[in-house]
This record gives sequence, C-alpha cells and structure tokens, in this order.
Amino acid sequence: MKWDSSRTVPWKRLSIEWLIVAVIVAIVSFSATDNRSPTSYVSLLLGGVVYLAVGAVMAKFGYQRKSLKQMRAEVAAAPRRATQEKSAASPTVRPRPAPTKRTSGGPGHRPAKRRR
Repeated sequence: MKWDSSRTVPWKRLSIEWLIVAVIVAIVSFSATDNRSPTSYVSLLLGGVVYLAVGAVMAKFGYQRKSLKQMRAEVAAAPRRATQEKSAASPTVRPRPAPTKRTSGGPGHRPAKRRR
C-alpha cells in the first residue's frame, strides 16, 4: 500500500497498548531484579516513543490490526462456514469399500502366523 497522509493514526490504542506493556515490564523489573536504576525506566519511555512512531508510520501505510472483538467474531463465524461448505461439497456419504485380499477385512481378521 502507498503512504496516505489522510489516514488516521489510532493514537489512543497505540498509547494504551504501550502503557500496559511498560507498566508490566516496570513492575517485573522492579520486583524481580536488583536493578533500581532510573535509566532503565527512562529507556522504557524511549522505547514507547519508538513504538508510537513505528505504529504511526504503519498506520499511514494502511496497516490496521484487528481488535479482540473482531477476532472473536471471526472465530464464532468460522464453524458455521465450515459446516455449510462441508454440506454443500458432499451431500451424501460414500460407503466403505468391501474388504479385499490385500486388506484382509480389517484388523480383527489377520491371518494366523505359520509355525516353522
């Protein structure tokens, strides 16, 4: 897709996503490590700036991620489509073929082993 300056950037969604990740990383970093340096938390802010910039550029090129609501709707509609396609493709069930000499009629009809 081409760059289109008239496309809107979902700033609210991008910032909420980044904020959730940054808070989780900050909590884990503060509680699980001995790293109490403020530069680590400043790097989270700089990472957020980069995340927002890349997300804005991708939005201007036309990239839109699906929301959880959209993905759930697709999953809910998928089984209905599969059953409709299956019923349209094979209206009748084909019967099993008769056993042959090579198939021996199934697993219960194996020929006895020869004794030597």
